[in-house]
Amino acid sequence: DGQSGKILYQKNAEQPLALASMTKILTEYLILEAINNKQLSWDDTTSVSDYAYRISQNLTLSNVPLRRNEQYSVRELYEAMAIYSANGATIALAELLAGNETEFVRMMNAKAKELGMENYSFVNSTGLNNSDLQGEHPAGERNEENFASAKDTALMAFRILRDYPEVLTIAGIPRKTFRPDTADAIRMDNWNWMLPELVYGYEGVDGLKTGSTTLAGYCFTATAQRNEVRLISVVMKGRSYAGRFQETKKLLDYGFANFERKELFPAGYQVPEQTTIPVQRGRVNQVEIAAAKPLSILIRRGEGEHYQPEAQLKTPHLIAPVPAGHVVGELVAAYHGPTVYEYLTPEGPSLERVALTTTVEVEKAGFLRLISQSIIAFFTRLAQQIRNLF
Repeated sequence: DGQSGKILYQKNAEQPLALASMTKILTEYLILEAINNKQLSWDDTTSVSDYAYRISQNLTLSNVPLRRNEQYSVRELYEAMAIYSANGATIALAELLAGNETEFVRMMNAKAKELGMENYSFVNSTGLNNSDLQGEHPAGERNEENFASAKDTALMAFRILRDYPEVLTIAGIPRKTFRPDTADAIRMDNWNWMLPELVYGYEGVDGLKTGSTTLAGYCFTATAQRNEVRLISVVMKGRSYAGRFQETKKLLDYGFANFERKELFPAGYQVPEQTTIPVQRGRVNQVEIAAAKPLSILIRRGEGEHYQPEAQLKTPHLIAPVPAGHVVGELVAAYHGPTVYEYLTPEGPSLERVALTTTVEVEKAGFLRLISQSIIAFFTRLAQQIRNLF
């Protein structure tokens, strides 16, 4: 589930496997993060190093040929990376952000740890086998590749979609010309052949990243949205170019056929066992609480009856004054069905709940009422203490 990270199906999901160019999801994350943090802008320009230049000239790899002493914008290089999986352009971006690819790889591994990935190892920014980097591999052994599990790869996709949804603006472009109307113009056809306009077109697919090396086989991390449901799928170690798309179709078909986003409780819903919360020092002794917005989650079709409302309060009481709309806790749809669901992140279940808030304002009581409340509270406690003696 692209919204909560709930895992709907998995097989060998924690086995580390070669990532190939699906690596570039993490590279894209770091570039988009830098743009959002104002470290880079789309219009920044850079020349390319001799290393990035040499890799870009290897047309047995995915590349747009770059030139020495030419200026390229971040947008041009990013589009070449995201649409055409251009490896020289990827290295140029890594060097622009980090100074060199070795430092960028350090950033990748640090970010992977921060995101919560568990079974991974990054030795370059592209996903190539280090043997393709002409002796200039930034980390690891000469024949090493990047590794991660399917679950960790799904987590990369989940986080980039959640944190930087603009990633799909470029990932979903079926084809574009690099440097049009110049001698360097080259048509970039998206390697994601499941985009609706392409040969294995699938309704709703708008990303994300393919990959292939001899060690990795044919890989694909896909995302698709239909109505209010966004799914993420990961296929690794595919046996053929087309096979990864066929397996992805099976996964997405399963997800869309068997799950739906359903509104379980509307805005304003009140949990029957917890319609109010006590208020101290107020003009009234309690105030009603209700869901601030509808609670809609992805559920297996036909399982709505397995979800029961629960109120989880942050505090047993409030102290006046209390404004209307004050958050007092959360409305949770507690699942009591036969399936045990895992999530990509620890906070996944918290993404399937909404705030409980006060429905009206409660003003602070006047002086005489406060005195009266204090006297009543005193004698109530005294009576309780006396009862405890017997």
